[in-house]
Amino acid sequence: MSILSVRNFQKRYGDKIAVRDLSLTVEAGDIYGFIGHNGAGKTTLIRSIVGAQSFEGGAIEVCGHDVMRDAIAAKRALAYVPDNPDIYEFMTGMQYLAYLADIFEVPADQRARRIEELSHRLDLADALADPIASYSHGMRQKLVIIGALVHSPRLLVLDEPFVGLDPVASHELKLILHEHARAGAAVFFSSHVLEVVEKLCNKLTIIRAGEVLAQGTTEQVRGDNALEDVFLELVEQEA
Repeated sequence: MSILSVRNFQKRYGDKIAVRDLSLTVEAGDIYGFIGHNGAGKTTLIRSIVGAQSFEGGAIEVCGHDVMRDAIAAKRALAYVPDNPDIYEFMTGMQYLAYLADIFEVPADQRARRIEELSHRLDLADALADPIASYSHGMRQKLVIIGALVHSPRLLVLDEPFVGLDPVASHELKLILHEHARAGAAVFFSSHVLEVVEKLCNKLTIIRAGEVLAQGTTEQVRGDNALEDVFLELVEQEA
C-alpha cells in the first residue's frame, strides 16, 4: 500500500526551479532515505509533503489524501520532525506532548502509555516536568520525536533526525523507526549521514540540484560499493 506518493513534483522560488519533475513512492513498511548535498531540494520537498508550503507542479498524496486539496486529512496521517527543534519554550515537556496529543485526539490511556514508553526509551522521562527553555538541543530533539510518534502516524517525515542525539539515543531511535515500519507505517527521512541511510533504509532517492540522480532499493543504488562512494561519484558526474 502506498503511504506517500509524489508525482512529477515541481517547486519554484521566483525564476529558479528548486525541484523539477520529481516522483517517488513510499509504501507501508518502508524506511525511505532522501539524500543530496546542501541546496539539492531535500527540505523543499519535505516542506511540501507536510503542508508547510505550496508548490507549482505535480501532486503529493499521503495515504490517498492530496496535500493541497485535502490538507487536514493528509496532515492527520503524518508527523514531521524538522531539522531545527524550535518549539514552545514556555511549556514544560509534558505540556507540549499533551498539546500534540490533544490536537490529534489521542485517547488518554493511549497517550499516557506512548509518552511513558518513548520518554523512557529516549531517556527524557525525568525532564518532562521541566520547562522546554531549560532543554539542550538534544533534549528538544528527543521531545519533538516523542511528540511526532504520540499519535502513531502512518507516515513519519524526518529532516536530519539524528543531529544532536547522543549515541545511545541514536541507537534507540533506529530501533523505534524499524518498529514503526514493521507495524505497517512508513518512514521518510533526509540525512547527510550516509552510513546511517545505508544501514537503516530499504529504499532511497539521491537528488542533485532538484533532479533525481538515482532511485530504487538501497541494494540497487549501492551495487557492490559503499553508498558514500556511489553518492560522490554520481554528484561529481553531474557537476
